[in-house]
Amino acid sequence: MSEYTINDFAQMIDHTNLHAYATDADMKKLCNEAKKYHFKMVAINQVQSKLCSELLKETDIDTGAAIAFPLGQTTIEAKEFETKNAIANGANEIDYVINITELKEKNYDYIEDEMTRIVKICHDEEVLCKVIFENPYLTKFEIKQVTLIAKRVRPDFIKTATGFGPSGATVEDVQLMKEIVGSSVYVKAAGGVRNSDDFLAMIKAGACRIGTSSGIEIIDALKKRMNDDGVKTMEL
Repeated sequence: MSEYTINDFAQMIDHTNLHAYATDADMKKLCNEAKKYHFKMVAINQVQSKLCSELLKETDIDTGAAIAFPLGQTTIEAKEFETKNAIANGANEIDYVINITELKEKNYDYIEDEMTRIVKICHDEEVLCKVIFENPYLTKFEIKQVTLIAKRVRPDFIKTATGFGPSGATVEDVQLMKEIVGSSVYVKAAGGVRNSDDFLAMIKAGACRIGTSSGIEIIDALKKRMNDDGVKTMEL
């Protein structure tokens, strides 16, 4: 069991706006909200890396760029370029989508090569790397296989979903992923985490980062719950 403050919870949230129609004004709003609530990161499309990194300058809030998002269906070389370009424009966290087709084809060497190359680019630049599996499209066997690859390659995080698939994170998947990687890799739950009960369930299952566009509602609900209980920390 561990005790968490509101700030601890806020530091688990990747505050997200990945809409195709997000404007500069939307990015400014997202970054201002992240500052107000002290979220860990803003999760944005790669093209908005420069704007958000400038808006978050002189804060400890990270700029997280989504790579090959949301389909993952680009070559390794394209993902490498996109990753390097995001980092050059100020991104200090990278969330990339695996090539789901190659996983379906059981081309595990391809998946491992892709992961190794992108993780190396990130770690050479001291940037966090998260690998998005997109579990709604995968069987449990496929989830296990890519998680075992991640255990060898050692990205910083493995992530459940983009939030753009047919469904999102599940407690069962988070538990499965965490059981395999143990303490060697962190787990991020993303997709469909919209309220404080979902948020707490994912943490209990083993996630330590949550991607959500509902971070404000989640933190406000947790604040109210803790205030109603007259406590400054919550035990999980």
